[in-house]
Amino acid sequence: MLPLEPRHWPVIAPPGGRVFIGSGAACPQALMRHMLQNKRALQDIELVQITTLGPTPWVERDALDTFRTNAFFLNPDLRGPVNEGEADYTPCFLSEIPSLFRRGVMPLDAALIMVSPPDDHGLCSLGVSVDVVRSAVQSARTIVAQINKRMPRTMGKCEVHVENIDFFLEADEELPEWRSEGEDEVTRKIARYVAQLVEDGATLQLGVGNVPDSVCQALRGHKHLGFHSELFSDGAMDLMKCGALDNSRKPINTGLSVASFARGSQALYDFVDGNYQMSFQPTDYTNNIAVIAQHPHMVSINSAVEVDVTGQAAADTVRGKFYSGVGGLIDFTRGAAMSNGGLPILALPSTAEGGVTSRIVSLLSDGAGVVCSRADVHFVVTEYGIATLRGRSIRERVLELIQVAHPKFREGLLRDARERKLIAPYERLIPRPTREIGGVEFQKVTLAGESYVLRPLHPSDERRLQEFFYSHTSDTIQRRYGYRVTSMSGVRAHELTGVNQERDLALGIFEMRGPMQRLHAIGRYFLEDDGESAECAFVVRESKRRHGMGRLLFARMVEIARRRGLTRLWAMVANDNKPMLNLFKTLPCVVKPMSDDPKNCQVTLLLDEIEETHSV
Repeated sequence: MLPLEPRHWPVIAPPGGRVFIGSGAACPQALMRHMLQNKRALQDIELVQITTLGPTPWVERDALDTFRTNAFFLNPDLRGPVNEGEADYTPCFLSEIPSLFRRGVMPLDAALIMVSPPDDHGLCSLGVSVDVVRSAVQSARTIVAQINKRMPRTMGKCEVHVENIDFFLEADEELPEWRSEGEDEVTRKIARYVAQLVEDGATLQLGVGNVPDSVCQALRGHKHLGFHSELFSDGAMDLMKCGALDNSRKPINTGLSVASFARGSQALYDFVDGNYQMSFQPTDYTNNIAVIAQHPHMVSINSAVEVDVTGQAAADTVRGKFYSGVGGLIDFTRGAAMSNGGLPILALPSTAEGGVTSRIVSLLSDGAGVVCSRADVHFVVTEYGIATLRGRSIRERVLELIQVAHPKFREGLLRDARERKLIAPYERLIPRPTREIGGVEFQKVTLAGESYVLRPLHPSDERRLQEFFYSHTSDTIQRRYGYRVTSMSGVRAHELTGVNQERDLALGIFEMRGPMQRLHAIGRYFLEDDGESAECAFVVRESKRRHGMGRLLFARMVEIARRRGLTRLWAMVANDNKPMLNLFKTLPCVVKPMSDDPKNCQVTLLLDEIEETHSV
């Protein structure tokens, strides 16, 4: 191991050679400055990197006579040069980059890295970026290291012996910090939806950005979460500190948070320093689909630039311009899909550019890079709800995704879909209440020891309603509809699911297992012409009666009706339907026999007589 001299740079690569630059917060900035000052020693060098933090002077014009950068993932400084043709972008799964180096697809003459000082055994640590750096160190002919006392000594496959370092430069510098833009109401609401999909004991992968950090805040009340991800962030650190994330239920790497790099605040870098609850691994391990799939209930939470109404997602381009990279999105999406109970989630705001542009689109932009195919995308979450796509037809996908688009773009999306024959001619847009069930449109509930979801019916529930109808006995159909009904056509099912939820109300209780949703109960009311009263009705699957579903629907409907200013809810109830009669009688009501139908009575609930403290 030889020291670098101030005005000398060794010939680490021949003319036309390839040199790797260390990643993220471990980019060896002092080393890069030293090389640029002595660039005359090099000729026509290709610099290979993933994203880095801090300045990137090697892509500036006065460096182009010697260096051309080739990036697997673009940071902001590289977007301009790549799209101007002054630098290159190589799309590649993060899991596969190490093999490009090892197998000689992209042979490396040298690797420029940052490490901690050696310990008593001569071992340095790669610190906060193991990712593809480890494979570069193992593959390059020459290793040049910046030794930085401020580099954390992390645990895992992080060690580099001084005997493997050819040249070194001692330069102590603070690691560059990275902070998200912070929470706002949109990201908080997205996070709340995502958190409701995550079960206790699930293992998390978190992508980059504001939404994953907000999700961490929303998960603070969860228990026994695990962590297996490429990125370890401040949000994940906070989950570990509060005890929600303890890795106790992971079948592999039990008790350890596994990551390939850390990026965030100085507090984060201090947290990982010497932390034996952390294990930093290269991306051919963290992003290996077979490894990811070994974690039951693996949840991948990533984002996309735009999603079309059939479910295709663009992630590395914006309007045909290269913007970021493929990264680990597909690695974790497919790994989570293979996991028992796994959930691949794309979470993104419904709009971009200050609300001017919809991120749910009829067609992807010209030149958009489809990183996730239609078959890869299982869930899309925006601030307007959760679109469940796995196992859904194109028609159902279109309806699901339009429901989570921003309201001002829904009419246009529906019109375009109808013109393209993606949906039936009778499909229409309906207003939805988005703040009336626990502050969100989707709420987890527990009844008789089982977990369910309470939410409004959507037009995309058409098929679910048909299945629900055909599960009924003839007696249930007679009681619910008042006459014999033998069929539930698609048109009729759409009429019953496509309810104007700002005027009327249709709530459903669904069993939800991953993307599978099964309808078990419906409560609805229809507003009368007087605007003050509404007729209500309930139907519960026979096998789920006496589980509290009717009571829950009744309570929510009463709550919403009172908030909307209604004074009365009424229903026609069979005289022998004692459970429903007793439910109404828990609140002020009037029961009147029906002279023309002695088997039934009319029950009128007096909403304006209910005290604020009274509960159903």
